[in-house]
Amino acid sequence: MSRVPMTIEGEKTLQAELHRLKTVERPRITQAIAEARAHGDLKENAEYHAAREQQGFAEGRIQEIEGKLSNAQVIDIKNIPNTGRVIFGVTVTIVNVETDEAKTYTIVGDDEADIKLNKISVNSPIARGLIGKEVGDSVAITTPGGVVEYEIDKVEH
Repeated sequence: MSRVPMTIEGEKTLQAELHRLKTVERPRITQAIAEARAHGDLKENAEYHAAREQQGFAEGRIQEIEGKLSNAQVIDIKNIPNTGRVIFGVTVTIVNVETDEAKTYTIVGDDEADIKLNKISVNSPIARGLIGKEVGDSVAITTPGGVVEYEIDKVEH
């Protein structure tokens, strides 16, 4: 498999979720299964089936996180000198040329992307259009509403 870029914060978030799943959720689910088994007939025991379903989801998520972490290429943007060029991990401010509306995004890995927090995936159309460009460059990005031209205003590490 290919390496997947991830910020240090993204790795910490996944590690914390993995730790919580293994140390809190897994024992809680195991206890719920044991209690449900004690009630007797498993065929008609809804508590037992619900606990088993939770166990399946938790174990699947644990495997998914472990796989992502094993393929992660953790990048610490603070160790890379700021050249004004847009690269993975930077926070970039772009200005819509037509409306003068400014937007600030942090370019992160796929698992860390959250538009509500202004974190966009490195594989998103906006990020792909910005990667490699420098402060002052104009970029035409194809959006669902058509092509929008942005100017790169600021790049921060």
